Amino acid sequence: MTLTLEAHQAELTAVVAGEPDPLLFATVSGAHLYGFPSRDSDVDLRGVHLLPAAALVGLREPEETRDRTWDRDGVEMDLVTHDLRKFARLMLRRNGYVLEQLTSPLVVHTSPAHAELTALVPGVLTTHHAHHYRGFAATQWRLFEKSGELKPLLYTYRALLTGIHLMRSGEVQAHLPTLVEEVPEAPARIPGLVAAKTAAEHGAAAVVPEDVRAEVEVLHGVLDAAQEASGLPDAVRAGDALHDLVVRLRLEHLEG
Repeated sequence: MTLTLEAHQAELTAVVAGEPDPLLFATVSGAHLYGFPSRDSDVDLRGVHLLPAAALVGLREPEETRDRTWDRDGVEMDLVTHDLRKFARLMLRRNGYVLEQLTSPLVVHTSPAHAELTALVPGVLTTHHAHHYRGFAATQWRLFEKSGELKPLLYTYRALLTGIHLMRSGEVQAHLPTLVEEVPEAPARIPGLVAAKTAAEHGAAAVVPEDVRAEVEVLHGVLDAAQEASGLPDAVRAGDALHDLVVRLRLEHLEG
């Protein structure tokens, strides 16, 4: 994982520098963040851009989301960014994706605003984030049942373990090998599946479907219990602080 990112670091830095509006941060998400990239895994970059005020108050629809894809030596590179206001609104929902992107340790570009947004993460976490991970796991499980591929099976395990860990600790942790160490109920087969995933992005899962189905059902029950016992609040607490941050950063950009 580290070698792959280092190999592309100069190019990624150039791409960030060429964006039409300032980027507050750009991090790596997807399989690299989750701890099971294949040799041919895409590099998924996610971040936040800051539109000028004129783009938001004029008659034209603002470009709140940008998506750029290119190929480098047979590896697909993808950069998706949201305007700060849209990203902040996503933070206020039970959206685990954006929190994983914000707190990703695989940082390509950062800024003081990145640190300020990250500092507000504890104030937006609620017990309802369990619904996000429960739903994502269910979607990935259906993909596994249809395809038999290893990738959606690992995504299923990862989502459930992230949700369980979040409900228990209040920490957003997306790295599957770390989750295996920190969640006692993690199935023992996962490290072997992670090792197998390095060979091919779309390889078949060498498992007995009934066995992994039973494990996934157990993890759903563990997530339900962890949500019920969680010390996380039922409602967001940092809404006003996030609003104030968005306003201040926008005005600072206008004055600049």
